[in-house]
Amino acid sequence: MYTTTNEDGILNNYAAEPKMYYAEYPAIWEQRKYVLQGLFATSIVTALILVGFSVS
Repeated sequence: MYTTTNEDGILNNYAAEPKMYYAEYPAIWEQRKYVLQGLFATSIVTALILVGFSVS
């Protein structure tokens, strides 16, 4: 833990910073999975909107 002290003797504690890393580009099967999840979510939202309009 990184600590500093000011003129009055008050301590300031700083959290340790984690190492940075770059995210990897998703593989083709992961991209297909994301597309399927998007289509499924879109169909659910569309169905909810249609049900809402039909009920009201």
